[in-house]
Amino acid sequence: MLRLLGRDDEQRRLELLFGNARNGHGGSLLITGEPGIGKTALLEATTTGAAGLRLIRLDGFESEMELPFAAIQRLTIPLSGHFPALPDRQREAIRVASGLAEGPPPDRFLVGLGVLGLFAAAAGETPIVCAVDDAHLLDQESLDVMAFVARRIAVEPVALLFAARDEDGLASRLAGVPELLLEGLAQESATALLLRSLSAPIDPASAAAIARATGGNPLALIDLAEEARDMTGLGFGDDPIPVGRRLEAHYARRLGHTDPRVRLWVLLAAADTTGNLDLITSAARELGLDDEVAERAEAIGLVELHETVRFRHPLVRSAAYNASSGTDRRRTHRGLARAAAALGMVELEAWHAAKATVGTDARVADRLEHAADLAARRGGFASRASILTRAAELTPSGPVRNSRLVGAAEAALAVGAVKVAGDLLAHVDESTAGPVEQGRAIVVRCALAMFSADARLLPSAAAELVRAADAFQGRDLERERRALLRAYEACAVSDRLTAGISQEDLGRRISAGAAGGGPYAEILAGIGALILLPYKEAVPRVRAAFDAILTLPDHEMMHMGSAIAALGAFLWDDGRRRAGLARAAAAAREMGALQALDTLLWVISLAELMGGSIRLAQEAMEQVREVRLAMGYDAEHVINASLMSWTGSPRHVVLAIAEGANALGFGGVGATAVGAVGLRDLAEGAYRDAYDRLRPLIVDPFLQVTPIEYPDFVEAAVRSGHAAEARPVVDELLARAEANGSAWCRGVAQRSLALISDDAAAEACYTSAVEALGTTTVEIDLARTHLLYGEWLRRQRRRREAGEQFQLAIGLFERNGADMFVPRTKAELEAVGLKAAARSGSELPDLTTQELTIARLAGQGHTNAEIAATLFISANTVDYHLRKVFQRLGISSRRQLADKLRESRGT
Repeated sequence: MLRLLGRDDEQRRLELLFGNARNGHGGSLLITGEPGIGKTALLEATTTGAAGLRLIRLDGFESEMELPFAAIQRLTIPLSGHFPALPDRQREAIRVASGLAEGPPPDRFLVGLGVLGLFAAAAGETPIVCAVDDAHLLDQESLDVMAFVARRIAVEPVALLFAARDEDGLASRLAGVPELLLEGLAQESATALLLRSLSAPIDPASAAAIARATGGNPLALIDLAEEARDMTGLGFGDDPIPVGRRLEAHYARRLGHTDPRVRLWVLLAAADTTGNLDLITSAARELGLDDEVAERAEAIGLVELHETVRFRHPLVRSAAYNASSGTDRRRTHRGLARAAAALGMVELEAWHAAKATVGTDARVADRLEHAADLAARRGGFASRASILTRAAELTPSGPVRNSRLVGAAEAALAVGAVKVAGDLLAHVDESTAGPVEQGRAIVVRCALAMFSADARLLPSAAAELVRAADAFQGRDLERERRALLRAYEACAVSDRLTAGISQEDLGRRISAGAAGGGPYAEILAGIGALILLPYKEAVPRVRAAFDAILTLPDHEMMHMGSAIAALGAFLWDDGRRRAGLARAAAAAREMGALQALDTLLWVISLAELMGGSIRLAQEAMEQVREVRLAMGYDAEHVINASLMSWTGSPRHVVLAIAEGANALGFGGVGATAVGAVGLRDLAEGAYRDAYDRLRPLIVDPFLQVTPIEYPDFVEAAVRSGHAAEARPVVDELLARAEANGSAWCRGVAQRSLALISDDAAAEACYTSAVEALGTTTVEIDLARTHLLYGEWLRRQRRRREAGEQFQLAIGLFERNGADMFVPRTKAELEAVGLKAAARSGSELPDLTTQELTIARLAGQGHTNAEIAATLFISANTVDYHLRKVFQRLGISSRRQLADKLRESRGT
């Protein structure tokens, strides 16, 4: 390993990273700093001759920034021998992304999981160090993939290094990767480097002054050494000189003194930036330059010719390009476009043709749009956004330009580039936009409002999406239906804060959109019935819609989480609701669709809080955090206010979050949080508080959500002296149970009826409720029924039977994580003269969230590969954590693990 002057600490940090990789503990590092500070030199010095490591280099190129997965295609070439080790879907995702196969556009995170698997497989032979230089010049998809890999490296013998300027928010896109800011050399080292670089001695005071003036920038000290003798040109202020500008000017002067033909060749290479020697040579011939000119360019020391063309430094490239006239630049781009066309490089030809164009050019814009379509087919939506933006710039004002701007915004939104999408929409000319383009723009604006929590638009998003559907009507049926589905989802998000459209008008418009055949017509008809029709009449149509959703192919069903949860709740179909959401989440995991999975896990958590398992709701939120970390987001901001209420957070904190959610327009979040606090009041016997909190939600009902809260309100009303208000609610529950045939609905309806019945009738209702709920997955409702039945038995002085019910309730509450009901239940048990049995199940040792999740999945029978795909980590990481879990639990098999987990839950 080479030693760099003044970089001992930095090299030691890299050596530690490499040492960890050799020992099977991978890691990553982002090296940032100003131009010329020595990022590339540090990479090369540290990786050259690194013992026991296989070096893989990956450089960023400016022209590839518009070519999706271009860097990944180059990266996977040396790793291609390990493709057989990947699951089929990951292998195909990389092949499609690289343009080597046809298939559905892959999600960039699925490509990332495949690349992680390639690294893990290859590193099984020899530990790997992958050095990514000029990472800020990687195409956006490749950068996202490499960032994902860097965040998920754990126990793979892989060290991943990035060297880059922190431009265009690069550090935020590599969030989660440790950063090393490379600064100028210390005074002593800087002076020593300067003295080495001079052809003749200089007095120490001047050398020290020059070192200070350059800020210790190594490239400036080397390349400006002779020029620095002119003290008047540098000055001796306290602040360092602008090194980047001075170096670029220095290289421009050197180029200015060369032969014009050499200068033109260097400009050609700078305009290309791929380093593709065949392409540059072909373009040079187009411009009348023979092959000998390239050798002369190399001789002056600004470029190196190997299999590719490499500049001495990126500042040389920028100097050659920026110092040239616009006419010369366009000339070189035209030559490169013709050469690229001759070589069959469709996307590159379009890119250079665009660079050669002044003003608008419809034909070039058409070629760019074709390139954007090709990018989308490979899953390159960030590249599609960039290419379509340039195509729009080259397109004359009118509908086509608007369509391209909206298309670019849609692509930007697909990869979470919210600000870019918003800026693009701002350039759409509403006066010349057609109805379809106007509708598409509305859809994007509403999605942006949801993503950025825009309080100005969120409440009216449902109305706006109906307006979009009206624009699509008779022109684009698929977009009309999608807009109506989103309008319903937006209404669910804003809840009672929905503005600009009534529930009835929304229902009528959704029903009107159900014309025609197919599953989506069935789904819309069901949602319209849910909103408009009396419950009994709505049930058959809603059930048909639910069936239609559950028969959709996986890639469509994974975007239907809100509808699955809503229709399942309306029908009180706990089993198919849970199974449908689980299948949708599994599909999103399988396809690497982390953004869709993030949404689904939120929905699953909320669904489990409304008739399910608190433990499963917590597990879903833990997985949300893992998904957020994998995507590079801060998982610390993952807050589920309703779950916080269930798990003991102070009431005032939960209510403050609810109030904040309402202020932003998230009325659904606010309402469910308030409802959860009311349920906590109920669990703790604060019946008056529970009644006061729940009553407003019942008096002002909202679609399918409020009926799920009926049983809570009935208990609160009866126990707080408002039994008369409970009776009509019980009647409604009984009618719904008869209409939907749901055991869950029948069980809570019978429990509620027991609360308002006299003693002669109550017991039959309780036993009927227990029997019905015992066939469902809603164990917390079953536990609450045991608790209420036990309280009734205690009042009847049937102490032994009451104790049995309390014991059953405690076991179910504890198993499902509903601990807030346990103190009340134990107090009731003690009131009949019994003590609670020791908590069922054994305590697990302290496991991390990831270890516990892996243990649960393994205990359910999933393989390491399946668990890896579920958690977006490598199979090596799964194996590592499982071995730690086995050691801590003192077990040696998955069967024993399953037994331990069952014991811990008391099952």
